[in-house]
Amino acid sequence: MINKRKAFIVGLKSYKLSNKEKIFLKKYKPWGVILFSRNIKTIKQTKTLTDNIKKIFKDKKYPILIDQEGGRINRLNKIISFDNLTSEYFGNLFEKDLNQLNIFYKLFVDKTSYLLKMIGVNINTVPVLDLRVKGASNIIGDRSFSKNKNIVSKMGDYCIELYHENSVGTVIKHMPGHGLAKVDSHKFTPVIKKSLKYLSKNDFYTFKNKKSYFAMTAHIIYEKLDKLNTATHSKKIIKLIRNKIGFKNILISDDLSMKSLKGDIKINTIKSFKAGCNIVLHCNGNLNEMQIVANNSPLINNFVIKKTSQFRKILS
Repeated sequence: MINKRKAFIVGLKSYKLSNKEKIFLKKYKPWGVILFSRNIKTIKQTKTLTDNIKKIFKDKKYPILIDQEGGRINRLNKIISFDNLTSEYFGNLFEKDLNQLNIFYKLFVDKTSYLLKMIGVNINTVPVLDLRVKGASNIIGDRSFSKNKNIVSKMGDYCIELYHENSVGTVIKHMPGHGLAKVDSHKFTPVIKKSLKYLSKNDFYTFKNKKSYFAMTAHIIYEKLDKLNTATHSKKIIKLIRNKIGFKNILISDDLSMKSLKGDIKINTIKSFKAGCNIVLHCNGNLNEMQIVANNSPLINNFVIKKTSQFRKILS
């Protein structure tokens, strides 16, 4: 039953489910599970892992996510290399030769989707809609399509459309824009000082009118909008994501175990829901932390149930 699930997503430790993880999944019923390179050795092994997860929930359409962007963000690195196929590569192609882009990018998304479905994954946390900004942290870098907001926005639309055609959900990130961050939010808390007017015209612009069923928040402080809280923990910014940027679907926090968030796991979980995140994400596979997240996550509400059902309709 979808409605008995709790509003969090977890990572797992290794290539197969441990007994403790099986017990955890049965007991706490997370909304979804996310895979990383540490979970993927071969296609067959990964398919067995995802089949076993789906069996626990008796649900062939159970949400299984991955962060498979191409370039250096390649969770399938033991299976295939995508080294040169960065978002920046496709953004450059967009400027040079639209016909070629249409052929290459469709091939790229079709093949990626084919592999994801072979291993039992149905949501990819793409596209990155952050702008490429000179002098910013390299954590985004070539993961961005372009420094040009129109190219980023159009590539985002194309990406979402192609994945949906392939029966794979997408997660636009990092809302409402990570491009200006001078430090890596995995390690530090980035603070962006630009005005709302500037951000609305540039960084926030790329996220508007996107048909993705899911979006992920940025662990970033936008000083002029909320001095104290990262977007993940900010009611003001999540209100802006809903009302000004106009994102109407499921909002997922970025990984709660990232160092940008200063509280402990319990506080970080509670604050994310209070601010308006629909689902929280916890990635490192640490069972003690997972239990804290599970105990502080509510059951999914009617909004998440409704939006999840809409997403499930695109799955083959």
